[in-house]
Amino acid sequence: MTDSIAQYRERVNAEYAAVELAPVQEFIDLLTVARAQGRTVSTAGNGGSVATASHFDTDPLKGASYLQPTWFKVLALTDSFSTITDYANDVSFDVVFAEQLTNFAQLGNILVTISGSGNSPNIFAFQQLAKELGVISVAMTGYAGGKSAGLANIHINAPSDHTGRIEDIHKSLCHMIAFHFMDTEQHHTH
Repeated sequence: MTDSIAQYRERVNAEYAAVELAPVQEFIDLLTVARAQGRTVSTAGNGGSVATASHFDTDPLKGASYLQPTWFKVLALTDSFSTITDYANDVSFDVVFAEQLTNFAQLGNILVTISGSGNSPNIFAFQQLAKELGVISVAMTGYAGGKSAGLANIHINAPSDHTGRIEDIHKSLCHMIAFHFMDTEQHHTH
């Protein structure tokens, strides 16, 4: 085994252990209220964070909602490829998420942005619009949090300066959050 394999594991484990759990609990509490009130949760990200944003909607939508008396309403705005490319081509890539939000934003809905740097222009525009519309912003970031940290109502930071490890931590945090509901409410569907 090469040193790089063991070092990667050691570093990601140490950085994951350093994640502040208070904002994670705040997000879980917010999701509990959102589910009870039928609020929509929208997710977005770029690059590898697209996959995390897209995956995050799956566990609450299916795993934590199937056969339950109340359901999560989660929408990954990253999955609307034709809308994203239409706005990117005709307007600007900076508005691909914000413009989607204008179509269904309601006071008290939740926006979840996943961005390693926290400085992506389309994420920043998305958060700014959310603030104007009364949508609650949750930012998952890495590094020092970037601009996203300052705009978010809840900031969950993966304390790393390595993109791969940040993405590993974000994915694990999304599972931690979703499986909180599945494990505590004891409803697994595989």
